[in-house]
Amino acid sequence: MADQEGSAPTDQVQEEKTEETVQQEIPTENAVKTEEPVAEQTEPVTQTAPEVQQQEEEKKEETTEQKQEEQSQEETGKQEEQTEEKKEEPAVGQTEEKTEDEGQKQDDEKVEEQTEAKTEGQTEEKVEEKTEEQNEAKPDAPEKDKTKESTDIPAPPGTPQPTQQSMGTETEPTKDDHEVDPHTTSPRTNLEATATVKIVLMPSGQVVTLACTLGQSLRELKDHFASELKMQFNMIYLMFDGKQANDSLTLADLGVGPNGTIQLELQSTDPVNTPIKTYRPKQEYHMPDVITVRIQGSEDGEGARDVVVEIERATRKKPFIGGYRHKQSGIEFHHASAQTMKKQPPPSTVPKYCRDTQTVEQKHTVQQTTNDMSTQMSKIGVFVSNVPDKLLTPGSYTTADDHHNMILQKIILIQKYYRRWLAKRYVTKLKDDKKSREEFEKQEEIRKKKEKEDRIRKEFERRMNPKTKEDFDLLYHALEKWRVEEMERINQTADGAERKAALCMLLDQETQLISAIGRHKIEADTENKDKRIQQFLSKAAAPKKWKGFDGKSTEMDTPYTIRAKELQDIYNSINMKYLTQDERLDVLLTLKHTVKEHDCKLTQEIIELIDREADLLMRGVRENNLDGLRKRISTLFLQYIKTPTFNPEAAKLLKVPQDPSVLRKNIYFCPSCNQYLPSTDFALSSNSRTVGKCRRCTKIDNDARTRQDFSTFQHMLKSLRKSEEGFKDGSKIAFLLQEQDLRYLVEKIWSGQSILSAWEDLYDLTFVRWDKHQEWSPWNCILLTKDEAASHVKLVDLEEGYGQVFMQKVKQKHTLARNYFSRLPGMAEHVREKANEKSMISGPSVAGQPVPVQSRA
Repeated sequence: MADQEGSAPTDQVQEEKTEETVQQEIPTENAVKTEEPVAEQTEPVTQTAPEVQQQEEEKKEETTEQKQEEQSQEETGKQEEQTEEKKEEPAVGQTEEKTEDEGQKQDDEKVEEQTEAKTEGQTEEKVEEKTEEQNEAKPDAPEKDKTKESTDIPAPPGTPQPTQQSMGTETEPTKDDHEVDPHTTSPRTNLEATATVKIVLMPSGQVVTLACTLGQSLRELKDHFASELKMQFNMIYLMFDGKQANDSLTLADLGVGPNGTIQLELQSTDPVNTPIKTYRPKQEYHMPDVITVRIQGSEDGEGARDVVVEIERATRKKPFIGGYRHKQSGIEFHHASAQTMKKQPPPSTVPKYCRDTQTVEQKHTVQQTTNDMSTQMSKIGVFVSNVPDKLLTPGSYTTADDHHNMILQKIILIQKYYRRWLAKRYVTKLKDDKKSREEFEKQEEIRKKKEKEDRIRKEFERRMNPKTKEDFDLLYHALEKWRVEEMERINQTADGAERKAALCMLLDQETQLISAIGRHKIEADTENKDKRIQQFLSKAAAPKKWKGFDGKSTEMDTPYTIRAKELQDIYNSINMKYLTQDERLDVLLTLKHTVKEHDCKLTQEIIELIDREADLLMRGVRENNLDGLRKRISTLFLQYIKTPTFNPEAAKLLKVPQDPSVLRKNIYFCPSCNQYLPSTDFALSSNSRTVGKCRRCTKIDNDARTRQDFSTFQHMLKSLRKSEEGFKDGSKIAFLLQEQDLRYLVEKIWSGQSILSAWEDLYDLTFVRWDKHQEWSPWNCILLTKDEAASHVKLVDLEEGYGQVFMQKVKQKHTLARNYFSRLPGMAEHVREKANEKSMISGPSVAGQPVPVQSRA
């Protein structure tokens, strides 16, 4: 490096000597001067005379080759280029006819321009010295017109940035005509400037944009694309303005200025066999996270080892802190500290503490150093007033013990106030909790009171206007309760004949009340009959629904459901009131066309009644006199709708199946009404061994004698089943219990009250699981209020929450329930088997037959 890097003064002296040597040794016919600008260097490059002569010979050979290529192109038929050269030849002739004084001035101006184009590091003094040396050498030349040619030759391809060499030649004028290259650039052109080159790949039309220097030749561009497209160099050529461009031309020769733009076309010499491929730029290289580096040992290769190096991604831009550059090759060597991060010092083993972790707040202030100052005092000839002076007296001295005691007292004071603040906050929180709890209890009390009022009001409404079977059970239960109370009062207050008379009066009152209940039942049956008819028609006209594997429900209308929908609309139309005469006749005509489709005794009777009503309407008979006739038409049409022949959807909703073979299955005999009924008409308890009475006979017996109300237990059973559905663990026993079983469980096993609070209102009581991880059953349940049940579900450890005594009490009741409901486990298992059998067949039924569902793969 010491040989390659010399000092600036030595280079300047050596360059001056070299230039003088070159001018003396090289003939004046071809005086060559070379320049090699290097980036970021102000020192000139030195060259010896043999090197200058060698470069001159190489440039002459390249110039000769360029001329031969131009001549070959002219011979193939490119006359336009010859014309341009001929147009430019007069300019050469003019330069030859110049006088000696004008030629001398041109030479001086060109020398000055070449000195200005040198590297930025050259100073003005060096330029003046070189100019003077050249001027001194000029008188040696013949006193004739002189021309100076400058040729820019690009650097060989493959270099990172091709450097340009400018050559200035001085030729001795002769009588022969000289050929001048018209594409030769002016010395003022900066060949280091960049330009934008757009290469259009033909025939695909793909455009590739490159940033090149003005001194870069077309040969270098061809070499670049030949390597990128994997094609031979002689198989591609460049086109400019519709003509094939010479490979030796540079971008400056084509007329491109600095920061300019030029468009070239790249074509193949044989587009049929070797077309130009699509250009794909190289992907950017990404450094891996880990690399393996082999470290060589001795010269023999022994001791080599592989080291795994982890690459750290740069989080900041590395600063440039200098380096070195090779003068001849131009390679730059940067300082190594710019390539690696700063090495961190090893952590200290000594524990260190920082006061930043304490509660002390740091504050940075500017402090000024003391300065010496002078004071003025009274003396002979000088008077200083003492009016603004102050008299200071020293205070009491504070010892270290006093200081520490003062700090202790302040600490105790701070702790006292802090504990007071904690206590106040705790008390405030308790007050807020108490207030919120009182508000919650108040709201709960209001809610319970409102629910109770609503329940009483609803019960009173049910008693005044009974509609359902449960409402009439409630009335009969209230009647029985009233009768029992009156019987007890009569037995306690009366005796003998007076008692018999009171009992007779009680019997008459009971008879009147039963008669009133019967009248309400007749009215309710009439209303319920219309509701049942509408419910029957709606079920028949409802589309088929089922859920798919994705959980979405699908509806499908079949021809049978559409037929049922039409019959429902006609039935609702003939029962509408307050229709005009024309509207009524239109409805009757639609009904007549509908029933005409089937010819039977029923349809003939309906058609006859329709004609009779139409005739009476035309005669002007009042509507009150037509009620009986219209009721007959409605009843017969309803019978028409319920016939499966006319309405196929009605077959599934009829209680009596159309297939006689079905009647032989699940049919039982009722000993009370002496009828054979399906199994669904019998209510079986959990411990029954025989079928017993049917539901209708059981209800009549209950209304006549026991008059029990199961509405409360029915509500409790409904709530229990809803809570069991929420667990989703396949609980079955809760759905096997009947109202009678739940009544026995509440009244006999749990004594009709909560086991915790002894609350007896059945509307507030509910059953929950004793162990929430097991299925609900009579031997795994507990009767609590709704609030107690919510708290019981949240318990994790029952023994810890209730204690041994309470748990023994609950287990005793579970044992009693297990003995009474001993047959329930077997019944639950039977239900599971039936459910598994039914799950094998699923899907919608279109015409009464089940459609098998294909299993998804």
